[in-house]
Amino acid sequence: MIHIGARYLTADDFAKILFDGEEVGLDASVVKNVEVNYQFLQGFSSNKLIYGINTGFGPMAQYKVSEENLLQLQYNLIRSHASGGGNLMQPLLVKALMIARLNSFMQARSGVHTDLPELLTQLINKDVAPNVFEHGGVGASGDLVQLAHLALVLIGEGESSYKGEQHDTAELFKELGIEPLSIKIREGLAIINGTSAMTGIGMVNIIQAKKLLEWSIVLSSMINEVVQAFDDHYSYELNVVKHHRGQNEVAAIMRDVLTGSKMIRDRSEHLYNPDNLNQEVFLDKVQEYYSLRCVTQVLGPVYDTIFEVERVVTDELNSVNDNPVIDHEAKNIFHGGNFHGDYVSLAMDKLKIAITKLCMLSERQLNYLLNEKLNHKFPPFVNLGVLGFNFGMQGMQFTATSTTAENQTLSYPMYLHSIPNNNDNQDIVSMGCNAALMTKRVIDNTFEVLAIQMMAILQAIDHLDCSEKLSPTTHTVYTDLRAIFPKFIEDKPKYKDMVNVKQYFEKAEHVHLIKKRNSHIL
Repeated sequence: MIHIGARYLTADDFAKILFDGEEVGLDASVVKNVEVNYQFLQGFSSNKLIYGINTGFGPMAQYKVSEENLLQLQYNLIRSHASGGGNLMQPLLVKALMIARLNSFMQARSGVHTDLPELLTQLINKDVAPNVFEHGGVGASGDLVQLAHLALVLIGEGESSYKGEQHDTAELFKELGIEPLSIKIREGLAIINGTSAMTGIGMVNIIQAKKLLEWSIVLSSMINEVVQAFDDHYSYELNVVKHHRGQNEVAAIMRDVLTGSKMIRDRSEHLYNPDNLNQEVFLDKVQEYYSLRCVTQVLGPVYDTIFEVERVVTDELNSVNDNPVIDHEAKNIFHGGNFHGDYVSLAMDKLKIAITKLCMLSERQLNYLLNEKLNHKFPPFVNLGVLGFNFGMQGMQFTATSTTAENQTLSYPMYLHSIPNNNDNQDIVSMGCNAALMTKRVIDNTFEVLAIQMMAILQAIDHLDCSEKLSPTTHTVYTDLRAIFPKFIEDKPKYKDMVNVKQYFEKAEHVHLIKKRNSHIL
């Protein structure tokens, strides 16, 4: 069990909860601190004007709310802002959102009753996913609309997903023996005033981006292997003179992945051979195309970006992103803008740009493999059938190309798309949730492109009949993937095969290399 609030929550913790079935719990000492914070607010708010407790919200904060309407004000806020549109978020993302919001509450600066974190804990552990819509948040007063849909379910209203089916929340709570939340002071504003939607989705994106990075390194290693490339471009000596952590880590992983390969060549045994000096035109290509030779220089910045983004989003995850901040230690309340999502928005834009570049590298490597005029080694489209009669991977390349193009368009930064709203009260906004959701789409697309690339590499290996010459690591990958995507000669629909390979890439428990190489990547 992972105790929320007891320590700094990490991406690894998220992965254990979301993918490995770990439950969450609440540390008793932290719950006590939340209770102390609530009691402070309860006493401090008497006979004082405090935003969101006895005032309206946003541009209507100048209106005082009467004593008898204070609790109803919180319900009005939740119901009025449950106004999302578009597609429902996937239950996995909603669970991530709830973990992030719970962790914020456990910092004990939101003035909430302990009933709230305890209820969130129940929903997370029972895999109840409130219906939260993708459209609505501008990421300034937090992810207001998305979190309002969470709040709607917490008070026992709206709809929820449970075991793959839609349910009326009130009925589902009765069935599961869950008591809905009763507002005590400011729980409505506390739930919706935060960056937890963009942050939760962002953590999922980081986990998946790490998988993409590792698979891209593996695929890049395998394509160098099947074309019998030289080994110096990922050597220690070449890369160490470039002082970037990511480049050197990528090179180290490539060396590990390719250890034992009987196909990678030592340049000194070939081009440095005196016999080659008698040739006017060298049969061996002196240097490979950039998509094969510059892997460490292309994926190195991707590596560094993922880990920088992880640092930023993890800091946000463990921060207080409410407004106002209820500080029982300083015995005061501080009004400001910790709900503003610029940190996460910019981080997600950086991540999607990096992953799009990774996708572009994959598409170029795929094109090299499929174009016999470039590789001079394989039949067109690694077609193992009759040329002109069969088509090999030709159809799948169209999907990879169009999907890469979509990623390139999606990678314009959301961070720069501020549109004033809320009667110009929110005159500069982050669009952080949009940024996180678009980054997730880029990541999903990239898994698809890498899956197509892997299918082509497997066909290339079988064309050369060289599987026994692969390194032990890449041979394991070949064997595992051929079990779900068999060699093909005759033309058959490939879309289901692509989905199977993509799902293999996405599931951490099936990716032996992630666990093996975790000293580098995780």
